[in-house]
Amino acid sequence: MRHTDSTESSIFRTVYLPRIVIGILSGIALAASGVIFQTITKNPLAAPSTLGVHAGAYFFIVAFATILPDWLGLSGFLAAFAGGCLAALMVFTMAGGLEATPVRMALAGLVLSIAFSSFTAVLQIFFEVQTAGLFLWGNGTLVQQDWSGVRFVFPVLLLLLFLAFFFAPRLDILLLGRNQAATLGENVRVTQACMFFLAVGLTAIVVSVVGPIGFIGLVAPHLTRLMGYQLHSTLLFGSMLWGAVLLIGADVLGRAVDPSLSELPVGAVTSIIGAPFLVWLILKHRGSFFGTEQQSAIGGGRQSRGLKYPVVLACAVMFTALVFFAGLAGGSTGFSFVDTWKALFSEESSGQRFIIFDLRLGRLLTALAAGMLLALSGMLYQGILRNPLADPSVLGVTSGAGAGALFVLFLFRDIPAAFIPLGAIAGAFAAVGVILFFSWKTKFHPAVLALLGIALSAVGGALSQIMITRFNLNAAAALTWLSGSTYATGYEELQQFLLLPLAISIPLVWYLAPSLNVLALGDQTAIALGERLTFARWAAVLLATFCAAMAVAAVGTIGFIGLVAPHLARMLVGQDYMRIFPVALFIGGSLLVFSDTVGRTVLAPDEIPSGLVAALIGTPFFLWLMHKSSRTK
Repeated sequence: MRHTDSTESSIFRTVYLPRIVIGILSGIALAASGVIFQTITKNPLAAPSTLGVHAGAYFFIVAFATILPDWLGLSGFLAAFAGGCLAALMVFTMAGGLEATPVRMALAGLVLSIAFSSFTAVLQIFFEVQTAGLFLWGNGTLVQQDWSGVRFVFPVLLLLLFLAFFFAPRLDILLLGRNQAATLGENVRVTQACMFFLAVGLTAIVVSVVGPIGFIGLVAPHLTRLMGYQLHSTLLFGSMLWGAVLLIGADVLGRAVDPSLSELPVGAVTSIIGAPFLVWLILKHRGSFFGTEQQSAIGGGRQSRGLKYPVVLACAVMFTALVFFAGLAGGSTGFSFVDTWKALFSEESSGQRFIIFDLRLGRLLTALAAGMLLALSGMLYQGILRNPLADPSVLGVTSGAGAGALFVLFLFRDIPAAFIPLGAIAGAFAAVGVILFFSWKTKFHPAVLALLGIALSAVGGALSQIMITRFNLNAAAALTWLSGSTYATGYEELQQFLLLPLAISIPLVWYLAPSLNVLALGDQTAIALGERLTFARWAAVLLATFCAAMAVAAVGTIGFIGLVAPHLARMLVGQDYMRIFPVALFIGGSLLVFSDTVGRTVLAPDEIPSGLVAALIGTPFFLWLMHKSSRTK
C-alpha cells in the first residue's frame, strides 16, 4: 500500500504537478502578451496568434531543430524570439505601419501564418526524423515529464513580468493617443519598441516549451476589460489570472473529452474555445473599428491597358499548355522536353512513354481539374459577396472540407474512398452555413467575412489536429494531406471527384456570370434591373462550395488558388465576369499544375506538397495586393 501511495505521489509530483504549473505560467505569459499587443497597436484583435508571432516562432524552432538537433532550451527560446519578432514586424509593415487598421493587420497575420506554417510543414516532411514528436508539440501541449520546463520558464517570465508592470503607467499614457502622450513627455516610439520586444519575448518563452497555443492572448484581456478594468496595472493582473484559468481549463476539458491515453493538443482545444469568442468580438466591434467597407476591404485588380480579350484568352490557353507540357517533361533527373515530345507522338513503347502516360498524365490532369474548380469557387465567392478577399481558404471553406473528409476517413475506416467527398461536402457546407448566417447579420460586410474566415479556419484546423492525434495518424502523411498534395493522385481521383463536377460547374458558372455582373452594381440597382438576388446568391454559393469540396476531396486543402486566379484574370480583362470566367479557369488550372511540377522537381527525388508551393506563390501576391491597395487609398 505504501508502495502504491509512493508511486502515485511520485507520478503526481513529476508529471501532473509540472503540467499544471507550466499551464499556469504559459497562460499568464500569453495573456500579458495579448494586453501589450492590443495596447501598442490599438487593435482589439491583436494577439500573438493573430499577428503571426506563434507561427514565426514555431518555424524558427523547427528550423533550428533540423540544423542543430541537440539544441538547448535557451537556444530554442532565442530562435523563437527571433522568429516571433520577424513575423510581427512583417505583419506590422505589410498592414500599413502606424496607419494599419485592425482588419488589415489581422489579415496580414493570417496570410503570414499560412506562409510560415507552409515552411514549417516542408521541414517536418523532409526532416521527419529530426522533427519526430514535434507534431503534437507544434499544436500546443502541456505534457511535461519533469520540472525542467518550469525551471527554465519561471525566472525568465518573472523578469519579463517585472518589466511589464514597470512599463504599465506608460501604457496607460499611450491610451491617450500619440500627440497627447508626446505632450506629457512620453517617448512614444521608444515605449512601443520596448513593449513590442517584451510581448514577443513573453510569447517566445511559451512557444519554446509548450508550443504555439492560440487565442489565450486574445480572450483573456477582453474578459478582464468586461469586468471594468482599464488601467494596465490591474488589466495585466486580471488578464494573467484569466489566462491561467483558460489554459488550465482547456487542458482539463481536453482530457475530460478524451480520457484515453492519447493526448489532445491543448492548442486545438483553445482554438475551439476561442474562435466563437473571436466571432462575438468581430460582431461587437464591427461598427467601431472596421470603418467603411472601402477602408477595410482590399480592392480588386485593375485591368491592364492595351490587352485585347482574345489575345489574353489565347495567352492563358497557351500558358496552360506550356505548363502542362513542362509538367509532363519534368522529373527527378530534370526536364526531358525532346524525349517527352517524341513519346507523345510516337506509338513505339518506351520507358519515357510509360512514365508520361502511366505516372504523370493522370496526376497532372487531376491538378489541372482541381485548380480549375478552386478558381471557379473563388470567383463565385468574390462575385456573390462583392468581396475581393473571398476565397475557399480565406473563408474557412477548405478547412471545413478537410475536417469533414478526415472525419469520414477516420470514423469509418473501412468505408470506400468514394464516400470521402460526402464528408468534404458536409464540412464545406457547414462552414458556408456559418458564413452565410453572419453575412446576413452584418449585411455582407467584406472585412467581417474575412475575419470570420480566420475563426472558421482555426476551428477546422483544430478539429483536424484533434482527429490526427486521436487516431494516431502518421504525422508526415497527415501534414502532406492537410497541406494539399497531388502526390499519388491519378486517373482514379480524376474520375471519382473532378470530371463530373467540372462538367457540371462550367456551364452553370457561364449561366450565372451575367448575374454576378449585375450584383456588382449593388443590391438596389440589381433589384431595379430585375435580378433575382436570392436565387443568384444561393445558386452561386452552393456551386462555389460544391467546387471547393470536390477539389479538397481529390487533392486536400490547397489554398490561394481561388484567390489568385480570379484576381489575375480581373487585372487582365477587367470586371466583366463573362470574360473573367474563362481566363480564371485556365489560370487556376495552370497554377496548380505549375505547383505540382515545382514540388516534384526542385528537391527531387523528394517532393514538396503542391499546396505548400501554391501557398508560397499566393502569399507574396496577397501581401503585394495589400501593399498596393494601401498606397492607393
